[in-house]
Amino acid sequence: MKQLRPYPQVIVTKKAARALAGGHPWVFEGEVIRVEPSPESGEHAQNGCIVDVFEENGTYQGTGLLSEMSKIRVRIVTRNANDRLNEAFWSRKISWAWKHRKTIMGNRALPGTESDTNCCRVIFSEADGFPGLIVDRYENVLVAQVGTVGMERLRNVIYPLLLEVLSSDGQVIDGIYERNDSPSRLKEGLPQYKGWWTGTSPDENGLIAESSLTSPSTHVLATENGLKFNLDLENSQKTGFFLDQKYNRRAVRQLAQGHRVLDCFCHVGPFGLNATAGGADFVRCVDVSQTAIDLARQNAELNGLADRIDFTCANVLEYLPELARDRTQLKAEGGPFDLIILDPPAFTKTRDKVRSAMRGYKEINATAMKLLPRGGYLATCSCSHFMTRDLLAQAIAEAAHHTNVQLKQIEERQQAPDHPILWGVPESHYLDFFIFQVI
Repeated sequence: MKQLRPYPQVIVTKKAARALAGGHPWVFEGEVIRVEPSPESGEHAQNGCIVDVFEENGTYQGTGLLSEMSKIRVRIVTRNANDRLNEAFWSRKISWAWKHRKTIMGNRALPGTESDTNCCRVIFSEADGFPGLIVDRYENVLVAQVGTVGMERLRNVIYPLLLEVLSSDGQVIDGIYERNDSPSRLKEGLPQYKGWWTGTSPDENGLIAESSLTSPSTHVLATENGLKFNLDLENSQKTGFFLDQKYNRRAVRQLAQGHRVLDCFCHVGPFGLNATAGGADFVRCVDVSQTAIDLARQNAELNGLADRIDFTCANVLEYLPELARDRTQLKAEGGPFDLIILDPPAFTKTRDKVRSAMRGYKEINATAMKLLPRGGYLATCSCSHFMTRDLLAQAIAEAAHHTNVQLKQIEERQQAPDHPILWGVPESHYLDFFIFQVI
């Protein structure tokens, strides 16, 4: 017999129970047999509410958040039947998440530079037990993204607890900026909006009032690896920066001395600036966004590195083949290059586009290999969990075969540890990064 508990109950199939027992936190639409009211109060389930999950035989499988409009119908947040999802529960989970960042990043900063927790991911969705919530820290500002209706309902509970946990540790936070403008929110029936969190919810038009809290500028001067970056939190991609590459940028920096570097898909310049700071003779940064290029140029000047770095606004998928065809153009852009960085956006966000994505990764890596001399270096990555490590390695190997070169692996890396990979949840492992020498 199922326990008398305060939450509505979702009864699931044996298949779902097996997946949950294996560690995956999702129950899919087709795995739900029925939804029952709370046995304690008779309360019926509502979209975004807390629910208990039971197998049909009465075995408790966990407690999570219901999404009635999503194919992922329930996202588990605890498997402990003694837990009650109150403020104390969420406060504990926030404390665990912050302590994890301090432990794995607190002593990794470069000598004489800022603490690595000054800019980091504080909460990483399912990997920290907050399904659909991402919170990044940029100095004294938090940037949050909410992607599920359950977290939308809980945000006004979680945000104050987050501020309390950080404040009690001596961290100064002036405001929380919400980048809730992702199209994925529409699948949950949620409005798109962005702005400073006020402690209230958006109106029917997706607008929120001016914050009663401190609202610092959405242009933040952040420091990473000893380099300063002027970030536009309101208009840049994602939450404003790609914190997951922090230590991969450092790896490139350690390799760059004396090299001529081509930084492709440069965004606001973090890879290129790290290479310049590492002693590169010259760096060319390329991105399709003029806004990103303008910020990258400002960041180079901000760090006193503008004399050895230059910028081109171009589509890398067209730019690289042009350099490979036209040696005059290659020379005009500062080549030949002997270190090329490929940090493309995800070529696929769905499983059915993986084959097409593999062709894309093969083509850009093959073109980069054509441009590199024997002994040159290639830093390349993928940021889509559908493009697994093995599929990326296969695409790179096919590119090497196609261009008749051999690769000597220098390093294999992943996302920074403030973006933890939760075993049993392959979706949490999305970034793979390789450094090769072409021989």
